[in-house]
Amino acid sequence: MKSTKLYAFVLIGLLGLPALSAEFNSSDNSQQRLHDLQQRWATVNYQLENDKQKQEFEALVADAQQWVEQEPESAPAHIWLGIIKSTYAGAKGGLGALSLAKESKKSLEKALELDPNALDGSAYASLGTLYYKVPGWPFGFGDDDKAQQLLEKALTINPDGIDPNYFYADYWFEQGNYAKAEHYAQKALKAAPRPERPLADEARRAEVNQLLAKIQREQ
Repeated sequence: MKSTKLYAFVLIGLLGLPALSAEFNSSDNSQQRLHDLQQRWATVNYQLENDKQKQEFEALVADAQQWVEQEPESAPAHIWLGIIKSTYAGAKGGLGALSLAKESKKSLEKALELDPNALDGSAYASLGTLYYKVPGWPFGFGDDDKAQQLLEKALTINPDGIDPNYFYADYWFEQGNYAKAEHYAQKALKAAPRPERPLADEARRAEVNQLLAKIQREQ
């Protein structure tokens, strides 16, 4: 049941306290950029449709790319560029979707090189999802075995998170293993809420419940 829809961080030196202050400012700025992209992505991904959604995804890609260019050693920047491109691919569809998926893969692989544990292992979860959503050879790079390895790595880092459990549940659903799919979907529903991401949590829980309904129909 292969889906074709594709589915997202101390240098004090010789200047003393002024340099330390600059470091904190840089860190604060990175956190603000992360928060901004997360909130905007949730709105674009879950509340917009059609041409308006595609237009806003383009703006998100541009802003995430700018963050990467300004902070090339930031794993969260690369993670969110990858997440945005992968979900944009799902919204866009067609021939352009695979190109976006390949670009997303590169961003997520770069994040893993920089810091595989960044954002609770989000790069593993997002990359794993790409591997089971994207068609396999000769059309794409899809690989179910690779997807399973990456998703299990994400769960090793963040065993109780809503996203890795949902993605792993969806993976098993597509593999036809409905018992495992239900197990991880139920774990996803038990995940602690993320106060800084209420819209994303609400929408993800809705997706989990939709998946559970599909599982029940298959059992």
